[in-house]
Amino acid sequence: MQQRHTQIVQFAIVAALIVGCIAVLLPFVGTLLFAVVLCVSSWPLYARLLKAMRYRHTLAALLMSLLMVVLLAVPMGLLAGNLASGVEAVARYVRPLIENGLPSEPPAWLIGLPWIGVEIADYWHRLTESREELNHMLRQLFDPLRKVALTAVTIFGQGLLQLLLVIFFVFFIFRDAHHYGEALLTAARKLGGRLGERMLGLARGTIMGVMVGIVGTAAAQAAVGMAGYLIAGVPAVLMLTFATFIFAMVPVIGPTLIWGGAAFWLYEQGQTGWAIFMLLWGVLGISSVDNFIKPVLISRTAAQPLLLIVVGVFGGVLVFGFIGIFLGPTLLALGQTLIREWIADKDADLNHSIAP
Repeated sequence: MQQRHTQIVQFAIVAALIVGCIAVLLPFVGTLLFAVVLCVSSWPLYARLLKAMRYRHTLAALLMSLLMVVLLAVPMGLLAGNLASGVEAVARYVRPLIENGLPSEPPAWLIGLPWIGVEIADYWHRLTESREELNHMLRQLFDPLRKVALTAVTIFGQGLLQLLLVIFFVFFIFRDAHHYGEALLTAARKLGGRLGERMLGLARGTIMGVMVGIVGTAAAQAAVGMAGYLIAGVPAVLMLTFATFIFAMVPVIGPTLIWGGAAFWLYEQGQTGWAIFMLLWGVLGISSVDNFIKPVLISRTAAQPLLLIVVGVFGGVLVFGFIGIFLGPTLLALGQTLIREWIADKDADLNHSIAP
């Protein structure tokens, strides 16, 4: 009886310890998972850097972390700052319209739009004659746009903080990767035997395939976009390039908002020819890269369904914030791959057991 009570107490202590550890780690689950994903997907680069540093793990991990700060955190901070400035600029532009009303005549370029220019001009005149209708229309447009813009700024601001925390974790994971790798392999063998080892290999391959497919395609679209922005003479090329890279990882919307905004800016500056060029470059160049590059990049792994990527991106953002853009599709693809492998392994064992 005494031994049974001792076992119950020991079990309760272990359970309480596990619950406590989960409670402490829960706020960092997303950042830790994304740090692991970053480490796995960038491991070939780190391995070369580690060899160049003569296997000084701390120095190699520090250099890798600094590289990620330069490539990810710095552009993210600049982009968040530019978005905030853009929201303020839009507010300064719209507020006088609400207070003073529209000019009596619409811009010439607006009247000159084919098919809809005349209707827009008539509606413009109705708005200038009715101050109440104008204010109602502007508030209907401005309030949702302001909320969306502020939400985007918040997401990017939080994303910057998350990225800094992720890079902090990345340093320690890279530094002690040789210890973590051995422990993970031992745990996989003890828990799943041969299947556990194969699952671990599949997890690494899936993470590499998804990250290379998503990030590599986005980088290719950003490179094509950068060339177009330089040719058309659009300002803030580096910022637009990084924004194209980020939005290229968002399904459905994609980088259209970026190159479309650049085309609109060119049109407003009176550069109609360059605006048309930017539209054609965006449709035929930037947005079509996805159809050619992504299949090549993920050819080593099974292509993931569009629905899985869409749900992964938007669901990941809702759960993990900005890093969910990368983490959501990766986790869903990993879960899909492991479940398929587990089912296939079970079917193979069943067929083997019933074979004569």
